[in-house]
Order: sequence, then C-alpha cells, then structure tokens
Amino acid sequence: MDGICGAADAHIAGDASRLTAAQRAWVARAADLGPRFAARAAVHDAQASFPRENFAELHDAGLLGLAVTTARGGQGADLLGCALVAAELGRWCGATALCFSLHVSTTLWSGFVAESLAMTGAQRDAHEAARARHEAGIVEGGQLWAQTFSEGGAADVGKAPWSTQARRVDGGYLVSGRKVFASMAGEADFHGLLCTLQRPAATQADALFLAVPREAPGLRVSGEWNPLGMRGTVSRTLEFHDVFVPEADRLLPEGLYAQAAARWPAMFLMNSPAYLGIAQAAHDFTVCWLRGEVPGLTSVQRRMYPTKQFAVAQMRLKLEQMRALLFDALSGAGPDPDRHARLRLLAAQHTVVEQAAEICQLALRTCGGQALTRALPLERLLRDARCGAVMLPWTAELCLDQLGRDSLYWAGESEEEIDG
Repeated sequence: MDGICGAADAHIAGDASRLTAAQRAWVARAADLGPRFAARAAVHDAQASFPRENFAELHDAGLLGLAVTTARGGQGADLLGCALVAAELGRWCGATALCFSLHVSTTLWSGFVAESLAMTGAQRDAHEAARARHEAGIVEGGQLWAQTFSEGGAADVGKAPWSTQARRVDGGYLVSGRKVFASMAGEADFHGLLCTLQRPAATQADALFLAVPREAPGLRVSGEWNPLGMRGTVSRTLEFHDVFVPEADRLLPEGLYAQAAARWPAMFLMNSPAYLGIAQAAHDFTVCWLRGEVPGLTSVQRRMYPTKQFAVAQMRLKLEQMRALLFDALSGAGPDPDRHARLRLLAAQHTVVEQAAEICQLALRTCGGQALTRALPLERLLRDARCGAVMLPWTAELCLDQLGRDSLYWAGESEEEIDG
C-alpha cells in the first residue's frame, strides 16, 4: 500500500477554527494533493529520486508562491502559514515536505524577513528589484529554490565563517567552495547559497546570501546519495569552481544575512513542520490499522486490546505536545524575540524532531511485524523521522546545549570554570 490511510481525519493544526480562512484554504490545497504524493513516495524512497512531479503540482496549486507577496501574485504567507502547509505535506511525503520548507524559507528570508531589516535606500531599491525578479520566476515559471549552507564544520552552527568564499569581481562575485548535504542538488532551479565575502580576517558578519542557478558554469554535483531516510531530497554535494554570481542576484544585501539570522531565530524552526506531518501520518496509520480500516488489507480488529489503546494514547499525547509547541512558537514569530521566546523556539524544535521518531517507533511496534515490510509506509516514516534530530543548524543535541546554557546564563554572563 503506497498511500497513508485517511480514516483518521484530524486537521494538521488540531483546531482548524483558530486558523484564518486563507490558512485553512492553503492546508486544504495541500491535503488535496496529498494522496497522489503518497502514492509516489515509496518509489522515490526506493530509488532515492527527486519527486519532480510533486513540485509541478504544487506550482499548479499556487503553493510554490506561498511565501511570495500577494502584490506579486503569491499567497503572502508568514512563517506559520508556511509551516501549516509543510506539515500537511509531511503526512503524505516527508521528502517533499522538507524540500518545500527549504523552498519557502528562501523566499521568507528575502521577503518577509528582509522587510524588517535595516537597509539604506539604495540597498532597499536594489534588493526589491532582485526580489521582484526572483519571485516572478517562482509564481510565473514555477521555479524551485533550495537552501545551500552545510559544509560539515563550525560554520553550520554559526561558530565560524563559511569556508565557501565569494571573491568580489567586476559586476559580481566568483564563488569557490563545497557544500555537503545540499538538498535538491541538480534538481532545484536556484540554490540560495550561503558563503563568505573574501577579505582579510573575515567573520560571520561577512556572510553573503546569493542566488546560484542550476546551470551556472562551474557548478558541479558530485557524490552518491544513499542515506537512511529523506532519500527523495537528493542531498548530494555541490562544488563551486569560480562560479560567477552577478551583484543583482544577491538574496540579501552584503552583511545583512548575519543580522537576519541573529534577529529571526524562528527561521531555523522551519524544517520541523515536515516531521510533525510524518508523526501525524504514523499516528493516523496506527489508528486505521487497529480499526481494521487500512485500504487493501484484510479487515482485522485490534483496537480492543488495552496495550494497543495505551500505545495510541501515548502517541496522541506526544503529537499534541509537538503541535502545540511548534504552532505556538511560530504564530508569534517576529524579529528580536526575548530570551524566553528563544528558549521556546529551541524547546519546540527539540520536541518535534525527537518525538516524531518516538511516535513512529511506537507505531511500528504497535502495528507489529507486518508493518516492517516496505509494502506499508511505517518503516519509511520511521527512517524519515530519524533524520530530524541530526539536521543542522538546530540538531536535538545543540538544542539541549543551548536550552540549558541560556536558561542559566543571561546575556553577557560567562561560564565559570569547573573546579576539580
């Protein structure tokens, strides 16, 4: 069976009455596409292939432009609106949901977030011209964007400048370096590349956010892609060999990405909704399984056993915790959150990525040995869910580190030495 059973009909937001009419409509569009995405998910997982047709359908439904301003033909969604759609997509295909989150996050950085940043008049004019061109490509041409930042070092968590460097030349930059785990490598139309402006003693403040087209001379895709989960993201290695990027293809003005990252920590929560959706799918399938309502399988009732009821109760508790923390954190997301709001963001991230895997593992155990087969979706859901806890920049471990430290030390305070 390739699809996720639809007998459990809970809305991905829990209580849909709290959403705006636009948010409910966006989620409904994603839900309409979902069964087709689910039908393809097993094949893309088995082949580690990119679900191109899913993104063509997302474009036709107007959802690739979800975070594009309405003035340019988009939907004008904020972080919560994008998260709701990504979570719904995660119920049907985790890889599609994660890639969708990366796509809309790029437009959020250069659009919704950029509107709050301090720019000179000249910077604002140049930025809006570039933004208009890029957003038109999404809305009118169905262009797909990736976010490309991982290098496997300290820069991935903001502790050092990016090793990938951009040397300023006439009319733009020459970029050289290497990015690993580059989702949609060779598939996205553009990569939103984070790199460092080449200069003596460069720091994180010298970060550049550039738009690099897939066909740019000097851009190469290398390496194999055969991971445990999220196989449809096709996150291979990207190599940049003196890739020319025009000044007009900056996604943010020079020096402003560091400001944006510091002022908008909620943006680093935007990968989590895919994992909430995966957890919802595991819960829904388990309910259908125990009720004997999985399409294509012999109807066998298992819901009368107390052990099964207890397991579903545990799953539901975890799911509601994830949902409440994530959507609450994103509903109030804005620039310059206070310390307590930042701690809630970290708590939401850790809760979602850890408990998604816990729910999927519990679902597989509850449904029994037959659920181990690849004819059913649970083992794929578990493999996909396992990836969330190690995704940078906010891995589960780093969330715990930051949560503990920032709960005990205020701004400007230093850690004491440990005696003995």
